[in-house]
Amino acid sequence: MIETERLILRRWTDEDLAPFAAINADPKVMEFIGPPKTEDETRQAVARIEDGFEENGFGLYAAELKETGALTGFIGVSVPHFKAPFTPCIEIGWRLSSAHWGRGLAPEGARAVLDNMFHRDGIAEIVSFTAVINKKSMRVMKKLGMKTNPRDNFDHPALPDDNPLRPHVLYRLNKNEWR
Repeated sequence: MIETERLILRRWTDEDLAPFAAINADPKVMEFIGPPKTEDETRQAVARIEDGFEENGFGLYAAELKETGALTGFIGVSVPHFKAPFTPCIEIGWRLSSAHWGRGLAPEGARAVLDNMFHRDGIAEIVSFTAVINKKSMRVMKKLGMKTNPRDNFDHPALPDDNPLRPHVLYRLNKNEWR
C-alpha cells in the first residue's frame, strides 16, 4: 500500500469491480485507450493486474480517495507484453474516473509510485506512453519530469494500421533524474 495526501493506492478487492467497470464503460475515460469495456472485460483486467502483482511484486494499484473511500481508478506500474525498441520495460500509467479529473490526483499518485519504484534495487528507468493525440496524459508525464524524444515515437503493435490511436509517444524517466 502507498499513501499520499489524498489517496490510498492498494491492491484490488471484489468491491472494486463495479466502480471500476463503470469507469471502464465511460466513453470519456476510454477515448484514448480503446472501446469501453464490459463488466466481464473489467473482471479479466483486474485478474491480469493482480497476476502482475504476484509475478512482479508491483502493479497497477486501485486508487482510493481518502476523503470518501471511493475508487477513483488506478495508478501504478506494469510490464508491457508487446515488442518495441524500448521493451522490456516498466511502464507507469493511470486511469481515473472522469469525475475526478482536473484535481491533480494522477500526478500525486504517480509521484508516490515513482518514489516507491526508484527505491527498489534494479529499477533504473520507468517509461510511459500514450496515443500522440492524448494531450491530457502527456501533461501528467511532463509534470512528473518525464522526457520525450521524437525518435522514440512508435506505432502501437496491438492496434491496426488505420486506428487513430496507433501512433504513440514515449516518455522516459531515469532514476538519476528523479527528484
